[in-house]
Amino acid sequence: MEENKSKKLNFAFFGTPDVASETLEILKQGGYLPSLIITSPDKPQGRKMIVTPPPVKVWAKENNILYIQPEKLTKEEIRKDFDLFIVVAYGKIIPENILNMPKWGSINIHYSLLPKYRGASPVESAILNGETETGVTIQEMVYKMDAGPIIAQEKITITPDEKAPELRKRFIKIGGGLLVKTLETPSLRPGSEHSPFAGGEKQDESQATYCQKIKKEDGLLNLVAESPSALYNKFRAYAHWPRTFFFKNGKRIIVTDAALENGRFVIKKVLPEGKKETTWDNFQSTL
Repeated sequence: MEENKSKKLNFAFFGTPDVASETLEILKQGGYLPSLIITSPDKPQGRKMIVTPPPVKVWAKENNILYIQPEKLTKEEIRKDFDLFIVVAYGKIIPENILNMPKWGSINIHYSLLPKYRGASPVESAILNGETETGVTIQEMVYKMDAGPIIAQEKITITPDEKAPELRKRFIKIGGGLLVKTLETPSLRPGSEHSPFAGGEKQDESQATYCQKIKKEDGLLNLVAESPSALYNKFRAYAHWPRTFFFKNGKRIIVTDAALENGRFVIKKVLPEGKKETTWDNFQSTL
């Protein structure tokens, strides 16, 4: 068996949620283990606000990888002998002086075909806007949001009924595989002083579009004014969070199942506030 590639590539990994821990597992399967993991601090979660470690911390402990959880990231917390930083959904802005610390800089997985959908919600935004094609980009990071040179891209077709959680699962697998393939670059070897990513394709700024962080109120459905396709795309985009909903008699009604049938937005199941999930027909019979 070939010597573990992680011994040849000295890199640190920045990430926090499941998408990052699952990418770490793909890297591990490809033979790449980070020397250091940087993740967010533990945070209270759930109704009982129980302090919970982020998935990346859990993965780091299970794999005996050194990790840190700084509230504010500084150069002093990270040693200076890394070849590369890999960033996947870290959740915090990384200062420029830290991005530039490694010999070969920092790279990132972004779930869109950059320069389209720069920002915090590319998966949801692609579905929300009715896109039929999207993709994964490996980019060299610069101190401007998702604006670095493109190292690699892979296109993905969005199926008509695909929801954001399903699309994200595919993104993780495809993005992780593309990252491993990127790390197989022959010039990523000890002693190489020239960045293997220096020849990345510069993004066309005139084609850049942006997406914002999702807010809870974004899931509100206007069943009268919005078109059937817009309603269905919103349902698909926000299927995990914040979920789509409307108000009836002052109560919040979450749509848990819906479809686009013959050009109509058809609600199939709902979760009324304070009650159990029920079919749309049963819900209407109680009005």
